[in-house]
Amino acid sequence: DTFYITPEILMRTHTSPNQARAMEAHDFSKGPLKMISPGRVYRRDTDDATHSHQFHQVEGLVIDKHVTMADLKGTLEMVAANLFGDEFDVRLRPSYFPFTEPSVEADITCFNCMGKGCAVCKNTGWIEVL
Repeated sequence: DTFYITPEILMRTHTSPNQARAMEAHDFSKGPLKMISPGRVYRRDTDDATHSHQFHQVEGLVIDKHVTMADLKGTLEMVAANLFGDEFDVRLRPSYFPFTEPSVEADITCFNCMGKGCAVCKNTGWIEVL
């Protein structure tokens, strides 16, 4: 999925390195780590209605005791409501990623058909956002 300009120049493919830097720099004796890492990223991908070779990525990281998937879902619901409006629902789908455990993908109600199903959402009523 990498996007090389030349053999020596690679466009940024994700914002994950910021998480490693934050974990190394954080003083956990002073409390939990909560951070977001937004940025423009580039991937060798075929552009279509739901994919682009260039997009903005926002990664979040929370390291604390007693954090659950319910905290993640609540955060995503709040973000979706603030970005898109209260009429959009969020759903989490179990998924497999070798670098996270547990892993989910998140969808919001399709903005085009409001959940009824259309060509934009492939007749599912949902658009994957995470």
